[in-house]
Amino acid sequence: MTIAQPAHKRILLKLSGEALMGDDQFGINRATIVRMVEEIAEVTRLGVEVAVVIGGGNIFRGVAGGAVGMDRATADYMGMLATVMNALALADSMDKAGLTARVMSAIAIEQVVEPYVRPKALQYLEEGKVVIFAAGTGNPFFTTDTAAALRGAEIGAELVLKATKVDGVYSADPKKDPTATRYSKISFDDAISQNLGIMDATAFALCRDQKLPVKVFSIFKHGALKRVVMGEDEGTLVYA
Repeated sequence: MTIAQPAHKRILLKLSGEALMGDDQFGINRATIVRMVEEIAEVTRLGVEVAVVIGGGNIFRGVAGGAVGMDRATADYMGMLATVMNALALADSMDKAGLTARVMSAIAIEQVVEPYVRPKALQYLEEGKVVIFAAGTGNPFFTTDTAAALRGAEIGAELVLKATKVDGVYSADPKKDPTATRYSKISFDDAISQNLGIMDATAFALCRDQKLPVKVFSIFKHGALKRVVMGEDEGTLVYA
C-alpha cells in the first residue's frame, strides 16, 4: 500500500494574533494555542517544513484604547513587540509538544530571540525545526500579512497559508448571505477585481508578483491544516 505524500514540502503559515485568543477578549488562550500546535505537529510529522508568521492583535487589543491618537509608527512598533510575545508563547507550546521551534525577530532583541537571518532560517527548516518569524517586517506601516508574503517568498515556500475563522473565501459574507458559496480556487486578479479583502493590498501584490499561491482556510476546523498540505479540497486557493 502506498502512503499518500504531502502536496507541499515547505509552507508558511500566517496566524493572526486573534486566533490565539480563543473565546477570550484578548490575550492568549492556553487550550487554543495547544490545539493549534497539535495541528502543526501533525504536518511536521509528514515531513513538511513549516514556518510561521504570527500577528499581535490579541495583545495589542488590550492596549489599543491607549494607542488612540498615538503616532502611527509608534503604535506599529508596539504591535511588533506584541508579535514577539506571541511567538515566544507559541514556541514554548511547540517545545512542550516535542517540536523544536526557533523564533527569529525582524527587530533586534537578542537577549530574548535571535535576529532574522535568511540562511539561518533556511538551515533550521531543512533540519526539521519550525521557524517562527516575529516582529513583522521590522518596519512600521506594513502588516503581518505583508511579512508573511515577504518571508514566504524569501524562504522559497510553495504556499502561504492564511489561517482565518472562516473555511475559505466566499462570494459574499456567509453570515449575512445564506446563498454565499465558497470558492475552491480563484485567481489573484479576480480576487482583486471583486475586492474580496483576503489580505492587504501590499501582501497580495507581492504574492501575485512572486507567483506564490495563497490558501485561505479555517484554523479552527479540526484537521484542516493537514488536509491543505495533503492537497485536498479544503479552503480556497488563490493563484497567479
